[in-house]
Amino acid sequence: MSDPIIIYGATMSFFVRKVMAFAAEKGIDVKLVPTTLREGGYNPDFLAISPFRKMPALRDGDFTVSDSTAIIHYLDTLHPEPNLIPTEAKARARTIWFEEYGDTLLCGCVGKMFLHRIANPRFFGKPGDESVALVGEGELPGVLDYLEGVIPASGFLVEDRLTLADLAVASPFVNLMHLGLFPDAAAYPKTVSYVNAILARPSLAVWVAKETAFFNRAA
Repeated sequence: MSDPIIIYGATMSFFVRKVMAFAAEKGIDVKLVPTTLREGGYNPDFLAISPFRKMPALRDGDFTVSDSTAIIHYLDTLHPEPNLIPTEAKARARTIWFEEYGDTLLCGCVGKMFLHRIANPRFFGKPGDESVALVGEGELPGVLDYLEGVIPASGFLVEDRLTLADLAVASPFVNLMHLGLFPDAAAYPKTVSYVNAILARPSLAVWVAKETAFFNRAA
C-alpha cells in the first residue's frame, strides 16, 4: 500500500482548505501535516518544498510542488474522475476565472482583514494593522456584489454542478465567519444561500467544524 499524499499547511488558509476540499471531493487519500508560519516554528520539510513560505505544499513520494492551483491540477491529472474541472472550453474558462476570483479578489480583501485582525495578533505574535484591515473591509462589498449577480439558479457556478469554481469561491467565506463578517442574507440572499450550501458539503463542513471549535476554545 502506497503512502498517502502529504499536504503541508493549515486549513485557516483559504488555499489549504480549498485543496483539502478538492481532494475529498475526488476521493483522494491525502494527509494534512499541520504547518505554522510563525517565526521559528517552520517545518523544515515544508520549507524545502516551499522556500517562499506559501501554503499549501505537496509531497507525493519523491515529487514535491507548492501553490494550491498547481497542486489541484496535479491531483486532477492523477485522478480525473469525478471531473471537477470541466473539459468543455467555455465551462473550463469560467471555472478558471472563478478560481481566480476566489484566490485573488475575494481572498485579497478577506485576507487583509484576517491577517491583521486574527492571524498576526493571535497566531504570529505580531501587531495587526487596522488601517490595512479597513481597506479590505471597504473592498468586500464590491466583490460580493459581483458574486450576488452571477450565481445561477442551480446553486452551482459552472455547468449546474459542483466544480472547482465552487470550492475556490466558498473557501474564503469560512474566514469571513471567523471574522464575524459573514454577509447579511437581506443584502446578499443568493450569495448566502449558495455559500451555505457549498460549505455544508462534507468536504468543507469538516474543516468549518474544526476551525469553529478551535476559535470557540480560544475565545
